[in-house]
Amino acid sequence: MNLLMTGIWGRPFGFTIPIESPMKKENCLATKNLDNLRKALKPVLIRRTRAEVIKELPPRTTEIIRITPTEEQLIVHNQNKRIVSQILSKRYISEMDLLRLQKALLICRMAANSTFLVDKQPPGYSSKLEEIDMLLENLKAEKDRKIILFSEWTTMLNLIEPVLEKHKLDYVRLDGSVPQKMRLSLINRFQKDPECKVFISTNAGSTGLNLQAADTVINVDLPWNPAVLEQRIGRAHRMGQKRPVQVFLMVTKDTLEESLLETLSSKHALFLAALDPNSEDASIDLASGMDELKRRLEILIGKKPVEPEDKSMLAQVEDEAQMLAKKQRIENAGGQLLSAAFNFIDEMFPKQEDTEEINQMTGTFEKYLAGCMNRDENGQLKMTFTLPDESALHSLAKSLAKMVNIGAQKSSH
Repeated sequence: MNLLMTGIWGRPFGFTIPIESPMKKENCLATKNLDNLRKALKPVLIRRTRAEVIKELPPRTTEIIRITPTEEQLIVHNQNKRIVSQILSKRYISEMDLLRLQKALLICRMAANSTFLVDKQPPGYSSKLEEIDMLLENLKAEKDRKIILFSEWTTMLNLIEPVLEKHKLDYVRLDGSVPQKMRLSLINRFQKDPECKVFISTNAGSTGLNLQAADTVINVDLPWNPAVLEQRIGRAHRMGQKRPVQVFLMVTKDTLEESLLETLSSKHALFLAALDPNSEDASIDLASGMDELKRRLEILIGKKPVEPEDKSMLAQVEDEAQMLAKKQRIENAGGQLLSAAFNFIDEMFPKQEDTEEINQMTGTFEKYLAGCMNRDENGQLKMTFTLPDESALHSLAKSLAKMVNIGAQKSSH
């Protein structure tokens, strides 16, 4: 705003001082004078809320389905929840701690869906899949029912697809791997084909899509951000919708998902306080930096953990963090080494044009290697393959060492 309307805040840092000002109150940062912020936004911000257009929209109902997890799901969840508690009990949280914290929270959320998301060991344990099975059994009884089903993870969609096939429900799927040019045809099929009953998607389909043909939205899991949840629902409950919309929120009991419902509500309250001209809130306290992170996570995991008395357990946590960081460094270095080795092999062969035969063989090998690869939670490609025995590992290491040595000798000449 200051760029477009120079001087609107009066002086440099004019926004920070009157609106977002440090306060000596439990080491928190406070967002205050929100009434001034709303006045400043009023001339440039046009915001039509759902409350303002509700008369133009059909009714929307939300049902929370609370699901009892399997024992196997709880074991995986609680193991990682303890890791979160141990890290939060520390006075100083290092970068390695943050890495472990992120992974532990991710596993907690995955376990609430299915243990298969965590360990990839079939058949996987998931009471949520059983609930989806029963829910679809009831919903498909209504002839004109059309459903949008969201999950954070593509692997969960993979597990849901056989359930849809079991019920003989025709569906389309949209996730991050679907090319942009193909997305419109998927949307059109769901919108116009009466036989296509279900649209399954990750958050890649939560924005920018008009899916008014649907009258049901199933959230298999909850996102961190309340805006994402509202965007999911908004794919069906939007202008042009003629039928009432039914929303299902699937929450696994005794897991982070239950607490996530409360944090989603509090985040949504802050959003409304800043943008709603009729809001009566004048200030909202927000803890800064690491304090806010710890506070929010303590809400998620329940009672604030105390400093552990078992020093050996604390040492074990530190060792695991170092081993995790070391493993990642080794994996990255190993990938670079293999890449360099294969580039060197390519250089050793005489230069030749890419013939049709070479291109065909390259495509065959590339297809085979792609089957050995998957992506981690950060989107990085990872290759896994099985060696026949330990001697094969030694042979591979020896061959790489020889190639590196030859390359070094060649470069020195």
